[in-house]
Amino acid sequence: MHTVKQVAQMAGVSVRTLHHYDAIGLLSPAHVGTNGYRYYGRDELLRLQQILIHRELGIPLAEIGAILDDPGFDRLDALVHQRARIAQQADRYAEMLRTIDRTIAELKGDRGMKDEDLYSGIVDPRKQAEYEDWLAKRYGPGVARQIEESKARAGALPEAEMAAAMDELKAVEQGLAQAMKDGTAPEGGANDALLERHRAWVSRMWDRPCPAEAYAGLADMYLAHPDFVARYEAIAEGFAEYLAKAMKAYAGRLDG
Repeated sequence: MHTVKQVAQMAGVSVRTLHHYDAIGLLSPAHVGTNGYRYYGRDELLRLQQILIHRELGIPLAEIGAILDDPGFDRLDALVHQRARIAQQADRYAEMLRTIDRTIAELKGDRGMKDEDLYSGIVDPRKQAEYEDWLAKRYGPGVARQIEESKARAGALPEAEMAAAMDELKAVEQGLAQAMKDGTAPEGGANDALLERHRAWVSRMWDRPCPAEAYAGLADMYLAHPDFVARYEAIAEGFAEYLAKAMKAYAGRLDG
């Protein structure tokens, strides 16, 4: 048996994270001692491993619980599939690393490089295709087309202008993440100034107004797709859900 502090140290997570997993029913300790300490056994450690693997693969916590609690869930089968998926990603990252090394060598004047080799391993066409297919199935083919148009407009922006836009987005996201850490309720109006900056940024990227209904729909999309969830969870744990709630609440106030 291990204490919550020991498990946190082994897994590289915070004690607060393990307490949160317990509170939401995702990972309960094997038992709680008379001293109030949580104790975890081997089965709990293996479940935590699955939670962390799923989280690193971009799956929301709510979905992880449903997956692990499904009567048909097989831990060994899950690990085999996860290994195959991660090995595929590792191959692409290895190719990306080779591309970076070759580019460094060319910039140092050590050897030349073909233009078409500059992008080897950097973009995963299958992932982009999966994402566009997911968008079309969930929101209709028009949404995927709008995303592509938005990407084209963003690509046409001058480099300095695009850099400034990304700095603005980062400042807004960091501000909202800090609000979450400070305990600010996502549904309240304390974040309205930041959320309006965020909505203005979206409008700029779309090159058209972002009405309340569209902003609320964007929040749903952020929370529904694992890539968006992974992006926001990388900023701060729990931020994906916090941001979506804040956006939808703000959209509701705009409609009101």
